[in-house]
Amino acid sequence: MASEPIVAAPLVKSQTRRFSVLMLLRLEGLVAAVGTAALYAHTGASWWLFAALWLLPDLSMLGYLAGPCWGARCYNAIHTYVLPGTLGFSALLLHAHGLLPIALIWANHIGVDRLLGYGLKYSSGFKNTHLS
Repeated sequence: MASEPIVAAPLVKSQTRRFSVLMLLRLEGLVAAVGTAALYAHTGASWWLFAALWLLPDLSMLGYLAGPCWGARCYNAIHTYVLPGTLGFSALLLHAHGLLPIALIWANHIGVDRLLGYGLKYSSGFKNTHLS
């Protein structure tokens, strides 16, 4: 009895869905990056501060010196919108207006990372992300 030929349609459909999800996540990053930059401009804070602090979240990669599991935890904790969102909300609530630009810079960094395809890390390795 001859075996049935393998049909590639499910694979193509799966790849199309994956592309759609990845594109949505990158567009989400674009919206976050543009929105936070516009809000930052509205605060009147120095663009030198923006430039000086923009790469600061990437220091979380130093967690990888303790191993991939610890590194992924450190990186992911700093590269989600939870902490900068909390900082920004707290700044508004407490009228601590000096903290708002920092929260916006942080969120902008995350948005640009997502736009460029850098995602949250899995503990199996630095290159294994939710976007790869």
